[in-house]
Formats: sequence, structure tokens, C-alpha cells
Amino acid sequence: MALKDLAQMRKDAQEIFRAGVEAVEAEEAVRRHCKVKGDRLAVDERVYDLTAFDNIYVVGAGKAGASMAKALENMLGERITGGLVNVKYGHVAKLTRVKITEAGHPVPDEAGQVGARAIFDLASRAKREDLVICLISGGGSALLPLPVEGVSLADKQDTTKALLACGATIHEINSVRKHISEVKGGGLAGAAYPATLISLMLSDVVGDDLDVIASGPTVPDSSSFRDCMNIFDKYGIREQVPESVLNHIEKGLKGKAHDNPKPGEPIFAGTQSAIVGNNMECIQAAQKKASELGYHTLVLSSVLEGETREVAIVHAGIAKEVLRTDYPLSPPACVLSGGETTVTIIGRGLGGRNQEFVLAAAIGLSGWEKVVVLSGGTDGTDGPTDAAGAVADGLTLQRAEALGLNAEDFLTDNDSYHFFEKLGDLVKTGPTNTNVMDLRILLVA
Repeated sequence: MALKDLAQMRKDAQEIFRAGVEAVEAEEAVRRHCKVKGDRLAVDERVYDLTAFDNIYVVGAGKAGASMAKALENMLGERITGGLVNVKYGHVAKLTRVKITEAGHPVPDEAGQVGARAIFDLASRAKREDLVICLISGGGSALLPLPVEGVSLADKQDTTKALLACGATIHEINSVRKHISEVKGGGLAGAAYPATLISLMLSDVVGDDLDVIASGPTVPDSSSFRDCMNIFDKYGIREQVPESVLNHIEKGLKGKAHDNPKPGEPIFAGTQSAIVGNNMECIQAAQKKASELGYHTLVLSSVLEGETREVAIVHAGIAKEVLRTDYPLSPPACVLSGGETTVTIIGRGLGGRNQEFVLAAAIGLSGWEKVVVLSGGTDGTDGPTDAAGAVADGLTLQRAEALGLNAEDFLTDNDSYHFFEKLGDLVKTGPTNTNVMDLRILLVA
């Protein structure tokens, strides 16, 4: 098999990324798992008689919410009584029965709070003879902010910022979010009870834990007030957390604040939770495309976590091993991984975990000519930027040096966006209306 040149490899990386994202497109994901035939709605193996419900309400939150709602509108049409979904700014679709509220992500804003209250109130109106369908996707936690009494939206924003900056995992961030929210951690299920509740979820969390996806508004909460305090202490951020949040957590530890509903409680008896798309489906589609393009393929994992720069070093090491020993597979090779890494912010630059991953990998692979690395967020955004990620190769640092750019300085300042912007190597897709974490692609020839 003929080896590929660098220009072709860069094109291949983009094509492989697109194939992975298209496989978890939200409308298609809902259609795969939900079928309407006559008066019957089938969600995976469970079948519902639509004539048994007086009203059908659609609620939800997440970057893919609009596209998921569109799929439901196409299936159920005028059977939908009404609905409301919170989405990230720009992540919209044309709907007729379900209203959209655009709101802030990753830091919640006032629009999100107004939308969350309206969603909570709509779910609360549902009766025993009604059906509530909840659409959950990546970003749903930030897009569904409804703080508990005594905690302001600003306090919740400051708490989220502190957790993001210290490098806390999404599991840890959502554990805290659930305990300062009326709607998360099973709160929305409590509001909808005793109506029948179906949750359709696009998973953007490692391990597909239901109570972590969007902070689990419709499922039991496995975390506790003690977990929240342990997270603050683990990262040494107690002094950065607003006093109102600390006070609420401490009240919970003393039994003076209600904890979130746990497994086995009656409010979950009439609920179904179905994951309609996840990171592994994305990776498998990318793997199929890579094979079609002539690469030997290897999937490392869909559950990779850890500090972004360290994960990048490991991937660079694998590329070098392939070039030196043809192990664990021979060129042309495509190594794929997913999951969600974290960035501990120490600089003042602009970027995201995918762009930082590619920059760190490019430094580690400098001079290794037949290597291309691409990493992107499947939602089309990476951190607070308009890029999904970036692409680099073994000659990227040489190109940067010719422009007077010092890669190490940009990495130190967490300024990967401006580094790749100057090189024209940002990956920009626009909103994809899906979100199943990240896809990393390593090509070696």
C-alpha cells in the first residue's frame, strides 16, 4: 500500500472528523431510537400508546436540543401540545411546536435562567395522563440554570468559572451544579411527576453516566453534599467559591437542606432514559471512514480523561512508536481516541482543550514529518472560541518559527487559538447541533 503525502493526510484527517460528527447528528440519532407507527411510539424496546395521553410536552436543554426537537416534531407533529428547549446561542433550528430559548454556555446567563424556570413550570403542569419528553445533550447543565433559594445566578456563574479554571472534571463540575440547582439532580423528574417521562440523551460525558449528562435533571443523583465539599478541597478553591454556595453545601452536610432524589424513589417509577448517541458511535464511524481511506486503524478509548497536555504527549509517543517499530500497527496508520480532557488554566490566552491538545502534540512531534494530528469538539466549539479544534503535523513548528511564533510560549499562555489562527490551521465547522465530547485523530504514514 502506497504511503500518503502530508497534504493528503491533512485532508484525510478533516474527512475522518466529519464522518465521525455526521454519525451522531442529533436528528438522525433520535430517528434511530424513536419510531412512530400509527398511535404507537417506540423508544428502543419500550412502546407507548399515544392515545393514552391527554397532552405531550417537549422540554430540554443542550447544544443539540433544537435538532432533537425537530426530529420529534417530524414524528409527532400536532400531537405535541407544546414545549420549550434551551440551546446555546446560534445552535438553532426551525421549529413549529417547540419554542427555543438561546442562552449562555459554558457559563450560564440570565436568558438560561428564564428559560429554565419556564421549562420547570411547564413540566410542573403535566398531569398523570400526560407525557413529557425531555431532550438532553451536551451543554445542558450550563443551559438549565435554576439556582436554589439563597444562591444567585452570579454566584452560580462564579462557581462554574472557578471549577472550569482549576481543571475539575465534568463529573466534578456537575456534582456541584446538581446541589445548587432546583432542576438538576432529578429535580425536573420531580416537577413532571406523576406524568410519564421519557428522556432522550446525547451523551457528552465519559462513561455515559446518566446522572452526569447535563447534571441529570431527570434521573436519580448518585453524588452528595460531601462530594461537593471534597471537590472544593481537592482543588483548593474554597476561597474562590461564593459564600452563598458554601453555606448551602454546609447546610446540606448538617441535614438542613434537602439532598437530591436517590435511586428507588417513586418519582422515577414512570420514567425511561435512553442514550441515543455517544462518543463511541462517533469514533466507530471515524474508524470506518479511515479504513475506507486506506489506513490501518486502532481505537485507543472513548473514555480518555486527564490533563490535555499529558494526553497529547502520550499520543505523540504512540505516533513515534508506529514510525520506529510499526507497533501497535504499521503505516499508513490511524489512531483514534475520544473522551474529554481538562485544561488547567495558568495563562491569559484564548483556546480550548482540543486546540491545546494539538499544540502540545505538535511540539512533541516536531520534525517527525509523516504525522498529522487533529482534535475537535463534536459540537463545533472548543472552549470560548469559534473553532472546533485544530490540525497540525510534524512540520508545524517549522512553519511557526518562520513566522516568528514560539510554540512553547503560546502553550504556556494557554493561547493555542491565536497560534493556529496565524497558521491557518484552526478547524472551524460552525455549530453541528450535536455533542458527544471530542474526537482525536492521529495519522502516521
